[in-house]
Amino acid sequence: MNKIDELIKENCLDGVKFEPLWSLTTWDKRFNAVDNSKQPKVEKYYYYLANDLKPYISEEGDIKVLTTNISELFANSSDLRPDTIADAEVVAIPWGGNPVVQYFKGKFVTADNRIAVVNDKSKLDTKFLYYVLANKIDEISSFYRGSGIKHPNMTKVLDLSIPVPPLEVQQEIVRMLDSFTELEAELEAELVKRKQQFEYYHNYFFSFADEDIKWMTISQIADTNIGLATSVTKYKTDSGVLLLHNSDIQPNRIVIKNYEYVSDELVSRNLSKVLHKNDIITVHTGDVGTSAIIDDKYDGAIGFTTITTRVRNDSMISPQYLCNYLNSAICKKQIATMTISDRSNLNQSSFDKIKVPVPAMNKQIEINDRLENMDALANDIYCGLPAEIEARHKQYEYYRDKLLTFEEIKR
Repeated sequence: MNKIDELIKENCLDGVKFEPLWSLTTWDKRFNAVDNSKQPKVEKYYYYLANDLKPYISEEGDIKVLTTNISELFANSSDLRPDTIADAEVVAIPWGGNPVVQYFKGKFVTADNRIAVVNDKSKLDTKFLYYVLANKIDEISSFYRGSGIKHPNMTKVLDLSIPVPPLEVQQEIVRMLDSFTELEAELEAELVKRKQQFEYYHNYFFSFADEDIKWMTISQIADTNIGLATSVTKYKTDSGVLLLHNSDIQPNRIVIKNYEYVSDELVSRNLSKVLHKNDIITVHTGDVGTSAIIDDKYDGAIGFTTITTRVRNDSMISPQYLCNYLNSAICKKQIATMTISDRSNLNQSSFDKIKVPVPAMNKQIEINDRLENMDALANDIYCGLPAEIEARHKQYEYYRDKLLTFEEIKR
């Protein structure tokens, strides 16, 4: 038997008392539809409009910015009016937008959130209340109404029935749930760190800072074309020629989400757009520049509004080297200056003007080999860590629901 089971057996074997949220908390404003008897007092906080907060955001900030969505933003206390800074332990829900529940303890400034503090901390732990409300997010979401920006029905929010087990039980539940969230945060931080590390070395290989390297445009070293660019709906078939989309292209690999095929008839009229082994397929709209090599598996497929690059002389430039360069942040910065429209669209004429460093072939092979080893390790991490994070999150949700499910005491 774990500690929670022991505490429940000792303190609340017959169930726990449930109380309405309004009787346990004080909120930041008086709500028109809520009876005054349910809000004998309010605890006001200065709130900023979202646009007013933006100039204060700083990576070195020491004051938490409690936005209306979950974020990790901070502001400098020296930039803020002292009377706008609060210091408290609170839970908050947004006054408008998508429902979320947030917890914070310390100094903060807030956007337009509805903020609550616990009336009696010897009776109700604030972090426990946060976990209870987070576990009721579906119910809370049903209280948000509106044709445009949705706002909560605070009468229903304040009437929520909250379990109030003994404080010792609450604190042990908080300890266990915190351990899950801390582990998940550590895994996410590790994933970010590894991605930054891989990006650093990926860029390092293409810096050529102290080397005399020949630079050439893509049009000088390869032929390019845009894949099928008109509607293909009426040509889709259950089998035939595989159709590749921009969304299927990831750095150095193709990951198909939904297999789609088009008829041989359509392809016969567009033979110049058919992909062949060692062609490079590149995202044309979206995460532009992201590229993969066509291998035996996708030889003969055809792209839909993707860019195809076919190297003319692979003794001068390796297709894999060119693909690796297109995926580098150095190249992505160059591409960013060429994109058009809000959809991040890279047209063929701009793509042809991308400048590529072309070192000796032995250097290209060395870079390819080193990146292949890194990509293999990165793929293990990118697949393994996200899967681990997802598993831990599901485990957290399972135990949160299990730990926060109480029998109501019989009156």
